[in-house]
Amino acid sequence: MSKQTILVTGGTGFIGSHTVVELINQGYDVHIIDNLSNSRQHIVDDIEQITGTKPSFTKLDLCNAEECNSFFSQHTNIKSVIHFAALKAVGESVEQPLLYYNNNLSGLINILNNAQQGNIENFVFSSSCSVYGEPDSLPISESAPLKEAESPYANTKRISEDILRDFCKVSELKTIALRYFNPIGAHSSALIGEYPLNAPTNLMPVITQTAIGIREKLLVNGTDYNTPDGSCIRDYIHVVDLAKAHLVALERLIDKRVKSNYEIFNLGTGKGTSVLEMIHTFEEVTGVKLNYHLQGRRAGDVVQVFADTKYANDELGWKSNLDIKEMISSAWKWEQALAKK
Repeated sequence: MSKQTILVTGGTGFIGSHTVVELINQGYDVHIIDNLSNSRQHIVDDIEQITGTKPSFTKLDLCNAEECNSFFSQHTNIKSVIHFAALKAVGESVEQPLLYYNNNLSGLINILNNAQQGNIENFVFSSSCSVYGEPDSLPISESAPLKEAESPYANTKRISEDILRDFCKVSELKTIALRYFNPIGAHSSALIGEYPLNAPTNLMPVITQTAIGIREKLLVNGTDYNTPDGSCIRDYIHVVDLAKAHLVALERLIDKRVKSNYEIFNLGTGKGTSVLEMIHTFEEVTGVKLNYHLQGRRAGDVVQVFADTKYANDELGWKSNLDIKEMISSAWKWEQALAKK
């Protein structure tokens, strides 16, 4: 007997597609919703190639309330949702704040309006360490105060958390918000990975695109930060480790092991790596020299963040397993596979 159907919004995206693979491998039926604004529908076929099972797919814009309501009225068997669908580029959010507020908040609200009807019981939310802003101390635990957001993108994640927390107080919905740090890497098959339609702003795809020759050079934003080498520090986590954490969180909800209707967990490795360290490690792992150029700071960037993972390790029973070299080698293998297509 198959397990229940899980709705994954943004399921053809980077983290969403890897999570769909983990869900299918654990016997869940999966239905993907995506508007394909920054992903490709053929990812559904790639998921089938990895798992042997093709997930159901509906092209749908969650910001369209009528479309959203119609979908949920036709799929009353869906009790659990993993919500990835959102715009995520920090720089773009600074330039187009209304686009981000409209997209990231209205899509969430439209789902919750349907949860109010009582069908949806469990909700895993894709949040971000960006809600912490510039932290007072490191590593960052879940109890750290939330500072003023450094970008509209970060603010949409913080506001979304507030919306979910308030909604869970007055409904039966049970939610786990996963605040993750910086996902990189790709599936070991090299069939899925980070593959945005628009020019990427995340470090790893910019590195691999520079290495493969798509980009002439890699720009390092800021070299005068208060860090050992002057560049920003982030907690990079392998996307497969991250996907597995979503499965763990989902089953905690389904098995009714949550301690409250709304829980929060940090997902990271607990280790910080600077931009320049990442560049040099990539060169070491792959043997490819990168053409990189140092420039001034970028608006919206936090100096350094890395996670205190103790709560997720102890309470969820989850921890990251793949190290930075494995993240880099899988991302490079993915970029090389893309070049052959």
